[in-house]
Amino acid sequence: MMQFWLLLAQATTQPAGGQPPPQPADAFWRFMMPLLLALAVFYFILFRGQRKERHRTRQMLEALKRNDRVQTIGGMYGTVVDVRGNEVLLKVDEASNVKVRFHRSAIKEVLSEAPAAEEKK
Repeated sequence: MMQFWLLLAQATTQPAGGQPPPQPADAFWRFMMPLLLALAVFYFILFRGQRKERHRTRQMLEALKRNDRVQTIGGMYGTVVDVRGNEVLLKVDEASNVKVRFHRSAIKEVLSEAPAAEEKK
């Protein structure tokens, strides 16, 4: 019985067909390929999402127009009165007619058009 195990061990350690045993570099690449592939997939997933979000934000900021209801990154809500270059003039209080000027990139999101603009339609 012991001889069987010795023969089995020898058969598994000697490559078939007289080929040389695999080199350590082969083992390295067999280990690294799945790891590199997984890293590439994670990189693609993470940065693709960020790129899409930047694209949506850029489109939203370029499409700003008068009477859009917006929220700034500081949490202020207002209605767009004027857009000139990178500056946006917002009316933040209807009662006292308070207007504040912001940089275009300070707009977080466009909520909807102002109610007054919707009533005119």
